[in-house]
Amino acid sequence: MLYIKATETTPLVSFNSDNGEFLMAGKSITEDADAFFQPIIDWVTHSEFKSPIKLVVDLEYFNISSSKRILYLLYKFNELVDQGATSVNVTWLYQKGDEDMMEVGQDYAYMVNIPFDVKEIERQMAV
Repeated sequence: MLYIKATETTPLVSFNSDNGEFLMAGKSITEDADAFFQPIIDWVTHSEFKSPIKLVVDLEYFNISSSKRILYLLYKFNELVDQGATSVNVTWLYQKGDEDMMEVGQDYAYMVNIPFDVKEIERQMAV
């Protein structure tokens, strides 16, 4: 299990290798994306997965350095599939009307060879 609490600049990360449920949600606007994402990438690289992976990415926004690390993380999941270690299904969520996040999800889907579902959602606004 890998759990990283969300901050104002980093997303929630909740990865459970036992049941295959992986969630990344929030914002990723950290100045040092390498420092934030490297432990996640290391964990994925060195974990054994008992179930197929269901990766849900629900990011409201991320900066360019985070974008590169997110893609690298997706490549790591793709490597697991190529090695026969597990199967992976990605669900990329984006806010209704946010065409930029929809297009980024579509771009990522094109760059990896794993099932990738880009879905529009309507988030409730915090009061």
